[in-house]
Amino acid sequence: MPSKATEGLPDDNEGYGTRKYWEHRYTSSASLHTKQLKTKLTTREKQGTTFDWFLTPEYLLPFVSDLYPSKESRVLMLGCGNSRLSEVMYDAGYQNIVNVDYSSTVIQDMSARHISRPQMTWYEMDVLNLQLEDGSFDLVIDKGTMDAMLTSKGDPWNPPQKDVDACTKEVDEALRVLKHSPGSKFLYFTFGQPHFRKRYMTNRPDWRFTYREIGPPEGLAYFLYVLEYASS
Repeated sequence: MPSKATEGLPDDNEGYGTRKYWEHRYTSSASLHTKQLKTKLTTREKQGTTFDWFLTPEYLLPFVSDLYPSKESRVLMLGCGNSRLSEVMYDAGYQNIVNVDYSSTVIQDMSARHISRPQMTWYEMDVLNLQLEDGSFDLVIDKGTMDAMLTSKGDPWNPPQKDVDACTKEVDEALRVLKHSPGSKFLYFTFGQPHFRKRYMTNRPDWRFTYREIGPPEGLAYFLYVLEYASS
């Protein structure tokens, strides 16, 4: 029988890369949100209906604002899950946000949760096959979505080809829907170190690649990878 600490977690890390796991996880979360609407819950219970894997949205917002200060930008959030990042960005002025995730459950739940934020939209969609027009966004953000694709067993220096293909395709799609105009950016927040992640971001004509460690001051290192349109 699973303990409270492991309840809801996959049997192994590979589970994080499956739609089945996320549907199960988000169905449980949505049930809690429904209960929240009907009863008076404790603060701890309410917090259980949203979840951010690493670094709070409040911590990440200054990095977004620094790299893309224009609040009029059209933003795409890849694999949004039930993170609060879109909510925090919206309340900071980035109100034209499109959120996509391949879990129908989390899209329905988050859409209902944010009915008071009408300019923010939610769509069931696979990040590897975005049903969105070319060049239609100013800013695309991935917070840990690619990380969930890199959970296969084996050598992290030589991941399975299916994982390489998936991560490469995600970045391909992100760059496809970005406007090919100065300042357009793809931001990827991750715990993945450069020697494991750079391969998916480099050698992309017209896009300048940079990265930096973003803290926090203590604990595990986290990174921000940036692709910026830079064609002359």
